[in-house]
Amino acid sequence: MPERLAQSAFALFSRHGIQNVNLDRIAAHAGVTKGSLYWHFESKDEIIQAACSHYYRSWHRRINVEIAPFADPLERLERALGFSVRTCLLDKENRVFTLEIFTLSLHDEAVRRGWRQFLDSVREFYVGLLEAARAAGRIKTPDSRQAVDFLLAAMEGIKLQALFDPELCSRRVEKQISEQLLRTLGCVERRRASAADGSSRAHTPR
Repeated sequence: MPERLAQSAFALFSRHGIQNVNLDRIAAHAGVTKGSLYWHFESKDEIIQAACSHYYRSWHRRINVEIAPFADPLERLERALGFSVRTCLLDKENRVFTLEIFTLSLHDEAVRRGWRQFLDSVREFYVGLLEAARAAGRIKTPDSRQAVDFLLAAMEGIKLQALFDPELCSRRVEKQISEQLLRTLGCVERRRASAADGSSRAHTPR
């Protein structure tokens, strides 16, 4: 039930904004009484944090699913990068929710701390991908951690820009930005998707 309520809160917050959603609406969306909601969460602040935790877990699950079929280190990095840019530009609910969290973080220490922990986990995830591609000779960068910090800052900037420039929210622009970011990471060789799909997918024994 707590996860169900967190999912409902996330869905409503990401569509309507956190301030525009009350506990009655969350309970109704989850199909429970307000009393049931209060059994698990004592306040709106608690359910906001639960919705954040739901988002953080979902992000890691989704990006790992995205890269799981691929064995080539550069292809895994490229697929992860494509996923991140896509969610920044084309996933409106993702953009709304994360921008709402940024706003809350200005004055809410608990929300800010949770986002920082999530950001640290995302940073380590990308550093691992970049180091693997670097070890395979597919990426040349003197400092993987610094490169990832720039990457994450660039993606947050892209997300913010998309708020004011809806023309960025297209598949064409998504691919262009992904290519540009890959080059900034020091990509020295990029396999075309058609070739990579046939050679770098991890084979699962039947």
